Amino acid sequence: MASNQQSTTPPKEHRPVESTETALETARRQLDRAATHLEIDDAVLERLKHPAAVHEVAVPLKRDDGSVDVFTGYRAQHDSVRGPYKGGLRYHPEVTRDECVGLSMWMTWKCAVMDLPFGGAKGGVVVDPKSLSDEETERLTRRFAQEIRDVIGPTTDIPAPDMGTGPEAMAWLMDAYSMQEGETIPGVVTGKPPVVGGSHGREEAPGRSVAIITRETCDYYGYPLEDVTVAVQGFGSVGANAARLLDEWGATVVAVSDVNGAVYDPDGIDVADIPSHDEEPEAVTAYAAAVGTDVDRLSNDELLELDVDVLVPAAVGNVITADNADAIDADVVVEGANGPTTFAADTILEERGIHVVPDILANAGGVTVSYFEWLQDINRRAWSLERVHEELETEMVDAWSAVRDEVEAKDLTWRDAAYAVALSRVAEAHEARGLWP
Repeated sequence: MASNQQSTTPPKEHRPVESTETALETARRQLDRAATHLEIDDAVLERLKHPAAVHEVAVPLKRDDGSVDVFTGYRAQHDSVRGPYKGGLRYHPEVTRDECVGLSMWMTWKCAVMDLPFGGAKGGVVVDPKSLSDEETERLTRRFAQEIRDVIGPTTDIPAPDMGTGPEAMAWLMDAYSMQEGETIPGVVTGKPPVVGGSHGREEAPGRSVAIITRETCDYYGYPLEDVTVAVQGFGSVGANAARLLDEWGATVVAVSDVNGAVYDPDGIDVADIPSHDEEPEAVTAYAAAVGTDVDRLSNDELLELDVDVLVPAAVGNVITADNADAIDADVVVEGANGPTTFAADTILEERGIHVVPDILANAGGVTVSYFEWLQDINRRAWSLERVHEELETEMVDAWSAVRDEVEAKDLTWRDAAYAVALSRVAEAHEARGLWP
């Protein structure tokens, strides 16, 4: 893949040293780096390093056997200068305060780079969702909704699905909130089933946006999509939908993976035959067993190091690190997961001339269609799936074009350019509104 950009990365002796880093630490590093490319007021920059509020709540749950457990829940609200807070709720045993704050910062940049009238938020409950029955999950969700009810709302903070949650949980949350308010308020959350105010196309939107951004980036570098090879780590909603769409558009998806490992076939994998993790957990493993010796079995780590044109890390964060960045053999990395590349790894990839299109642009289809859903709820008027796809295509190409212009104008990496676009919009809003009192 021919490069249109020259690397200006410091030599190896000036590379940052890798360390175990929270999402918040990474987000602040990225903010500081982006600020070096812009003329940002120091006071505004300092404000953006901190969340506006972090709410920690106890969430008691009556188990099916009658016992009671108490879980910890969080809602971090980073910045609302451009509009209501917006961001997902995750159920995961490793949810932490700092993770929620860091992810809420990324949501601020994601909304800004897409030019949506939202700020960033993130939250969750420290729980293993696999340890809960369906009834326990519903009771936990409804109680969590009650605990954070005073800090969410359709014009203040609008949650959405994330890891361990989905449309059903959003329906429960909306119902619990509405029951307390005395009226049906579908706009309090997004990612709901369409029958209760959700939008068609919301679940597949992050994967669809990854595919759109991959297509645009390959075209920019003069690489016909029908000649592109793609490896996708993670076959959940994001990875599966991205892989299927890229396959439909002519790319060759040569590797996909689930939590147990990857399958690889240099001639291409028929990804339409593999259910996503949401449709059938660990379906990639089942597919590998069914086809036997027709495909190679790899670890998730080995998938990352395949010689492909495009690598899509779409599983979890911090999978590309200083330990394996020198072994990445793709021309372009398109981030499907949130924060899959550490700060130190990013520097190494830049040094090696590997283009990394960041998560705040690539997987922003989710929050974009959430915005569409919010508009539909406010106006009580549903959109067709075709209109959602058309509107998402327009928004993603417009955002990609704005970032591309910054790449070319300032000779920046894709990540630095995306942050520059986002930060300039947020900073401009802060300067316009001022600080009160």
